[in-house]
Amino acid sequence: MNLSLNYLVREPKIKLDKNPLLLLLHGYGSNAEDLFSFANELPDEYYVIAAQAPYDLQYGSYAWYAINFDADQNKFSDNEQAKSSRDLIASFIDELILNYPIDAKAVSLLGFSQGAILSYAIALSHPEKIKNVIALSGYINEDVLEENYRNNDFSKLSIFASHGVVDQVIPVTWARKTKPFLDALTVDSVYKEYPIGHGISPQIFADFKNWL
Repeated sequence: MNLSLNYLVREPKIKLDKNPLLLLLHGYGSNAEDLFSFANELPDEYYVIAAQAPYDLQYGSYAWYAINFDADQNKFSDNEQAKSSRDLIASFIDELILNYPIDAKAVSLLGFSQGAILSYAIALSHPEKIKNVIALSGYINEDVLEENYRNNDFSKLSIFASHGVVDQVIPVTWARKTKPFLDALTVDSVYKEYPIGHGISPQIFADFKNWL
Protein backbone atom coordinates (compact mmCIF):
# COMPACT_ATOMS: atom_id res chain seq x y z
CA MET A 1 0.00 0.00 0.00
CA ASN A 2 1.31 3.37 -0.96
CA LEU A 3 0.22 5.73 1.82
CA SER A 4 1.51 9.24 2.43
CA LEU A 5 3.95 8.20 5.19
CA ASN A 6 6.25 5.21 5.59
CA TYR A 7 5.23 3.10 8.56
CA LEU A 8 5.54 -0.18 10.47
CA VAL A 9 2.49 -2.12 11.59
CA ARG A 10 1.78 -4.64 14.33
CA GLU A 11 -1.52 -6.36 13.67
CA PRO A 12 -3.89 -6.75 16.64
CA LYS A 13 -3.48 -10.04 18.47
CA ILE A 14 -7.21 -10.02 19.20
CA LYS A 15 -9.14 -9.47 15.96
CA LEU A 16 -12.44 -7.58 16.17
CA ASP A 17 -14.68 -6.37 13.31
CA LYS A 18 -12.98 -3.02 13.77
CA ASN A 19 -9.94 -2.63 16.00
CA PRO A 20 -8.72 0.49 17.77
CA LEU A 21 -5.57 2.17 16.47
CA LEU A 22 -2.53 3.37 18.41
CA LEU A 23 -0.42 5.57 16.14
CA LEU A 24 3.17 6.12 17.30
CA LEU A 25 4.93 9.39 16.39
CA HIS A 26 8.67 9.47 17.08
CA GLY A 27 10.83 12.42 18.11
CA TYR A 28 13.27 14.59 16.16
CA GLY A 29 16.21 12.71 14.68
CA SER A 30 14.71 9.29 15.32
CA ASN A 31 12.73 6.90 13.09
CA ALA A 32 9.72 4.57 13.04
CA GLU A 33 11.72 1.70 14.58
CA ASP A 34 12.27 3.65 17.80
CA LEU A 35 8.84 3.56 19.46
CA PHE A 36 7.88 0.44 17.48
CA SER A 37 10.46 -1.46 19.54
CA PHE A 38 7.91 -1.76 22.36
CA ALA A 39 4.88 -2.44 20.09
CA ASN A 40 4.50 -6.00 21.36
CA GLU A 41 4.05 -4.76 24.93
CA LEU A 42 1.11 -2.57 23.93
CA PRO A 43 -2.49 -3.78 24.35
CA ASP A 44 -3.38 -6.80 22.19
CA GLU A 45 -6.58 -5.41 20.66
CA TYR A 46 -4.85 -2.44 18.99
CA TYR A 47 -3.41 -1.94 15.58
CA VAL A 48 -0.04 -0.46 16.56
CA ILE A 49 1.33 1.61 13.71
CA ALA A 50 4.58 3.61 13.86
CA ALA A 51 4.78 6.41 11.30
CA GLN A 52 8.08 7.74 9.99
CA ALA A 53 8.53 11.51 9.66
CA PRO A 54 8.90 12.93 6.15
CA TYR A 55 12.12 14.96 6.49
CA ASP A 56 15.24 12.82 6.08
CA LEU A 57 18.18 14.01 8.21
CA GLN A 58 20.42 11.16 6.91
CA TYR A 59 21.78 8.05 8.68
CA GLY A 60 18.34 6.73 9.65
CA SER A 61 17.25 9.98 11.32
CA TYR A 62 14.02 11.76 10.43
CA ALA A 63 12.18 14.89 11.57
CA TRP A 64 8.60 16.11 11.46
CA TYR A 65 9.93 19.65 11.11
CA ALA A 66 13.21 21.51 11.28
CA ILE A 67 14.64 22.93 14.49
CA ASN A 68 16.96 25.84 13.76
CA PHE A 69 19.41 27.84 15.83
CA ASP A 70 19.95 31.57 15.51
CA ALA A 71 23.20 33.46 16.15
CA ASP A 72 22.52 33.51 19.90
CA GLN A 73 21.96 29.74 19.96
CA ASN A 74 18.23 30.12 20.52
CA LYS A 75 16.29 27.14 19.25
CA PHE A 76 13.22 27.77 17.19
CA SER A 77 10.87 25.45 15.34
CA ASP A 78 9.84 25.71 11.71
CA ASN A 79 6.13 26.16 12.41
CA GLU A 80 5.13 26.01 8.74
CA GLN A 81 6.77 22.60 8.38
CA ALA A 82 5.14 21.54 11.66
CA LYS A 83 1.70 22.53 10.30
CA SER A 84 2.31 20.64 7.09
CA SER A 85 3.27 17.52 9.10
CA ARG A 86 0.18 18.02 11.29
CA ASP A 87 -2.03 17.93 8.18
CA LEU A 88 -0.05 15.07 6.66
CA ILE A 89 -0.56 12.89 9.77
CA ALA A 90 -4.28 13.80 9.88
CA SER A 91 -4.63 12.61 6.24
CA PHE A 92 -2.52 9.53 7.00
CA ILE A 93 -5.00 8.57 9.75
CA ASP A 94 -7.83 8.76 7.18
CA GLU A 95 -5.83 6.56 4.80
CA LEU A 96 -5.22 3.96 7.53
CA ILE A 97 -8.95 3.84 8.32
CA LEU A 98 -9.69 3.25 4.62
CA ASN A 99 -7.06 0.51 4.26
CA TYR A 100 -7.31 -1.37 7.57
CA PRO A 101 -10.32 -2.52 9.65
CA ILE A 102 -9.76 0.29 12.16
CA ASP A 103 -12.48 1.79 14.35
CA ALA A 104 -12.53 5.49 13.34
CA LYS A 105 -13.92 6.39 16.79
CA ALA A 106 -11.02 4.70 18.62
CA VAL A 107 -7.86 6.35 17.31
CA SER A 108 -5.14 7.10 19.87
CA LEU A 109 -1.87 8.96 19.32
CA LEU A 110 1.31 8.22 21.25
CA GLY A 111 3.97 10.83 20.60
CA PHE A 112 7.43 11.44 22.03
CA SER A 113 9.02 14.92 22.03
CA GLN A 114 8.39 16.41 18.55
CA GLY A 115 5.86 13.59 18.05
CA ALA A 116 4.08 14.68 21.26
CA ILE A 117 3.97 18.33 20.13
CA LEU A 118 2.31 17.17 16.89
CA SER A 119 -0.03 14.81 18.74
CA TYR A 120 -1.39 17.80 20.66
CA ALA A 121 -1.63 19.81 17.42
CA ILE A 122 -3.60 17.08 15.62
CA ALA A 123 -5.92 16.29 18.53
CA LEU A 124 -6.73 19.93 19.33
CA SER A 125 -7.15 20.81 15.63
CA HIS A 126 -9.16 17.64 14.81
CA PRO A 127 -10.71 16.27 18.02
CA GLU A 128 -13.33 14.46 15.93
CA LYS A 129 -10.51 12.18 14.65
CA ILE A 130 -8.75 11.43 17.95
CA LYS A 131 -9.96 9.73 21.12
CA ASN A 132 -6.79 9.59 23.24
CA VAL A 133 -3.40 11.26 23.25
CA ILE A 134 -0.35 10.00 25.14
CA ALA A 135 2.10 12.90 24.99
CA LEU A 136 5.54 12.06 26.36
CA SER A 137 8.18 14.78 26.87
CA GLY A 138 6.41 17.36 24.73
CA TYR A 139 4.49 20.61 25.13
CA ILE A 140 1.64 22.46 23.42
CA ASN A 141 2.86 24.86 20.74
CA GLU A 142 -0.15 27.07 20.11
CA ASP A 143 1.44 28.37 16.88
CA VAL A 144 0.98 25.01 15.15
CA LEU A 145 -2.71 24.54 16.05
CA GLU A 146 -5.40 25.34 13.51
CA GLU A 147 -6.58 28.94 13.85
CA ASN A 148 -10.12 28.29 15.05
CA TYR A 149 -9.30 25.31 17.26
CA ARG A 150 -11.05 26.86 20.28
CA ASN A 151 -14.40 26.31 18.55
CA ASN A 152 -13.87 22.53 18.45
CA ASP A 153 -15.77 20.01 20.53
CA PHE A 154 -13.29 18.36 22.90
CA SER A 155 -15.87 16.41 24.90
CA LYS A 156 -14.65 12.98 23.68
CA LEU A 157 -10.91 13.70 23.87
CA SER A 158 -8.65 12.46 26.70
CA ILE A 159 -4.96 13.28 27.16
CA PHE A 160 -2.18 11.69 29.23
CA ALA A 161 0.93 13.87 29.46
CA SER A 162 4.24 13.01 31.11
CA HIS A 163 7.51 14.88 31.50
CA GLY A 164 10.88 14.34 33.14
CA VAL A 165 11.70 16.95 35.76
CA VAL A 166 15.34 17.03 34.59
CA ASP A 167 14.54 17.09 30.86
CA GLN A 168 17.47 18.87 29.20
CA VAL A 169 15.79 19.15 25.76
CA ILE A 170 12.31 20.50 26.54
CA PRO A 171 12.21 22.32 29.90
CA VAL A 172 9.67 20.98 32.38
CA THR A 173 8.40 24.56 32.84
CA TRP A 174 7.05 24.39 29.26
CA ALA A 175 5.29 21.10 29.97
CA ARG A 176 3.75 22.44 33.21
CA LYS A 177 1.63 24.81 31.13
CA THR A 178 -0.10 21.81 29.50
CA LYS A 179 -2.61 21.03 32.23
CA PRO A 180 -3.87 24.63 32.74
CA PHE A 181 -4.07 25.04 28.96
CA LEU A 182 -6.15 21.86 28.57
CA ASP A 183 -8.27 22.66 31.63
CA ALA A 184 -9.18 26.01 30.05
CA LEU A 185 -10.46 24.09 27.01
CA THR A 186 -12.24 21.60 29.34
CA VAL A 187 -10.19 18.73 27.87
CA ASP A 188 -10.03 15.67 30.11
CA SER A 189 -6.33 15.29 30.98
CA VAL A 190 -3.77 13.80 33.34
CA TYR A 191 -0.31 15.35 33.76
CA LYS A 192 2.51 13.53 35.55
CA GLU A 193 6.17 14.24 36.22
CA TYR A 194 8.95 11.72 36.65
CA PRO A 195 12.52 11.95 38.01
CA ILE A 196 14.14 11.47 34.61
CA GLY A 197 15.51 13.43 31.63
CA HIS A 198 14.28 13.37 28.04
CA GLY A 199 13.10 9.80 27.72
CA ILE A 200 10.56 7.11 28.58
CA SER A 201 11.04 5.16 31.82
CA PRO A 202 9.44 1.79 32.68
CA GLN A 203 7.26 3.67 35.19
CA ILE A 204 5.90 6.02 32.51
CA PHE A 205 5.26 3.04 30.24
CA ALA A 206 3.32 1.22 32.97
CA ASP A 207 1.35 4.38 33.85
CA PHE A 208 0.19 5.20 30.34
CA LYS A 209 -0.70 1.57 29.65
CA ASN A 210 -2.90 1.56 32.74
CA TRP A 211 -4.40 4.88 31.71
CA LEU A 212 -5.16 3.62 28.22
